[in-house]
Amino acid sequence: MLRTLLSPAGLLNALAAVQGGFSVTRDLAYGPHARHRLDVFRPRQPRAPAPVLVFFYGGGWEEGDRAAYLFVGAALARLGFVVAIPDYRVFPDARFPAFLEDAAHAVRWVHAHAGQMGGNGAGLLLIGHSAGAHIAAMLTFDPQWLGGVGLEPDHVLTAMVGLAGPYDFLPLHSARLKQIFAPAPGLEATQPITFAHGHGPPVMLATGRADRVVDPGNSLRLADRIRRLGGVADVRFYDRVNHATLLGAFAAPLRPLAPVLLDTVAFLHRASAAASGCASSAGQSFHPEQVCEP
Repeated sequence: MLRTLLSPAGLLNALAAVQGGFSVTRDLAYGPHARHRLDVFRPRQPRAPAPVLVFFYGGGWEEGDRAAYLFVGAALARLGFVVAIPDYRVFPDARFPAFLEDAAHAVRWVHAHAGQMGGNGAGLLLIGHSAGAHIAAMLTFDPQWLGGVGLEPDHVLTAMVGLAGPYDFLPLHSARLKQIFAPAPGLEATQPITFAHGHGPPVMLATGRADRVVDPGNSLRLADRIRRLGGVADVRFYDRVNHATLLGAFAAPLRPLAPVLLDTVAFLHRASAAASGCASSAGQSFHPEQVCEP
């Protein structure tokens, strides 16, 4: 317990809890497995219906715990979002595509219960960090995963934000990655860039220039593919953050490192405005400084 509290995430979570401004409902079941649980964060004084967001954490598809990301849910809830953070099955208990199937079921649950949470389920927002960005991108671009639970990504998703995501990482060099992904029939089917298209929701791809875990070129290549196909991809590079601190900058003590939280929120509001018909049409850049009048 003490080790958890003194970890970097534990310290950020403790500070976020003290700051308040949100409420959280924990351990909601979206499926039968022990890892099919999620936490929901709400603004303390919500303006209904609030935009609804699902955050997928990283961990190399082999570890992770939603409890470690309270600081993410709290930061976004304070800014007016209803935020769901699900766990999902990881290696060695699960391999590709089990974690995608879990993520799709989590999104279906959030979509079905958005109104009960004080949110607007008409246009869900996805955010992922690292392996979670891979999951969010696969759900956004490859329709089979949300389609498998009765949802169409182009209809239920308003925007996707990928933070330090691996979207185009073939060939597989790591023995562990080969164990996680190699059983798939055709490794191209494991890559978000394979399914990129120009008619889906806009995406923001953010990365730290100091990232030594996931090549920032993943974001550039995916964005280039989306743009060439006529879609909207906003790429953000930050000079002072690495793989971990890119997400850590959501927390108040690390926000001076990079404006990733404000950029993310501005992009999501801009995309939501466009989806409601009040902003520029798809194919044009999203600019955080632009404001859509009610």
